[in-house]
Amino acid sequence: MSDSAARDRDAVETESAFSHPAVAPDASAAYGSHPDQVIDFYAPRDGRAGAPVVVVLHGGAWRAPYDRGHVSPFADFLARRGFAVASVEYRRGSELPQQRGSGPVAGRWPETFDDIAAAMDALPVLLARELPAADARRTVVTGHSAGGQLALWAAARHVLPEGSPWRLPRPPALRGVVALAPIADFASAVELDVCSGAIGQFLGRAEDYAERSAYADPARLLPTGIATVVVQGTTDLTVPQAVSEAFVDEAARRGETVGLTLLPEVGHFPLIDPAADACAVVAEEIAQLAW
Repeated sequence: MSDSAARDRDAVETESAFSHPAVAPDASAAYGSHPDQVIDFYAPRDGRAGAPVVVVLHGGAWRAPYDRGHVSPFADFLARRGFAVASVEYRRGSELPQQRGSGPVAGRWPETFDDIAAAMDALPVLLARELPAADARRTVVTGHSAGGQLALWAAARHVLPEGSPWRLPRPPALRGVVALAPIADFASAVELDVCSGAIGQFLGRAEDYAERSAYADPARLLPTGIATVVVQGTTDLTVPQAVSEAFVDEAARRGETVGLTLLPEVGHFPLIDPAADACAVVAEEIAQLAW
């Protein structure tokens, strides 16, 4: 496929994914005092009891203009597939004095990670209150793009460096992770300039990069012992296939098998587009771990 045709296809896929109206949650709950520290809950549409829980972490290059609203149709899609869904909001980048640029900066250090850790820690109590019929013992985390990085990170907190405020003393109680076109290997993503320098913006000054990446780069937080699957479109122009392959290869080098599901002729956004066949594949990958 020519570059022009690939860009045209990407534009069509992106338009489709963002064409769905936002879907209001059945309930929302705060896990902190900041306005972005909130989780939306979607009950399984068939009303079943004992439904597995899917935690959804949205993407958008960790940048403030992209919030959980754009994945609400995806959350509703999963609820219609019989899952109980928790869609997490978190603090993203903003134009801070030390992070000046021509556009929205990516991420907030350490607040973005503070929020994911706090949300995951608060989830059992909030689930028991908001979706009491759900089975929190069968929880799968999924995330798209930058949210895929956060999903992998959430499952790796027990292998964070000693002294990290986010480190857990034992593996989180998860059935697994399904990472969707994740920014999973920072070295390859930086080389490919994924999301226009987002990783560098997220981790801050060049002198901070080496230290902070040890706490943030999923490829450096292996092995986790948590069942992990990566779903990746082969024609993704936003987070290329090479990034996912680098993560999977690094896992293998460290003795861990990470599943890689490649979807031919699929770009970045069909993975969260309820109108796309790729979205059904994602739901099936989640079901394989959850059930």
